[in-house]
Amino acid sequence: MTRAEFEAELLRDGYEVHEGEIKPNVHREAHTHGFDARVFVLAGSISLVFGEERATYRPGDSCSIPAGTLHAEHTEADGVRYVSGRRSRRQGVQSFLG
Repeated sequence: MTRAEFEAELLRDGYEVHEGEIKPNVHREAHTHGFDARVFVLAGSISLVFGEERATYRPGDSCSIPAGTLHAEHTEADGVRYVSGRRSRRQGVQSFLG
């Protein structure tokens, strides 16, 4: 999937589109969000930890994090730049981890 395809899908599914970054060697403890999130990695990498499971995402990878999902976020020396989508849970569209 390309960035343009990802952004078009976000808009179609009712997400707000944002671009962001997390600096190198950042370790965010386990937390939840009050919104559904989708992320498409542009540069660098990010590891997400869901309980005992850890997944690392690199350029071109994407994932979905439903509202209320407990997860930790970690970057390494390269940090991460990404496009993300946020959607209020009130809009009631089904979510899943991808």
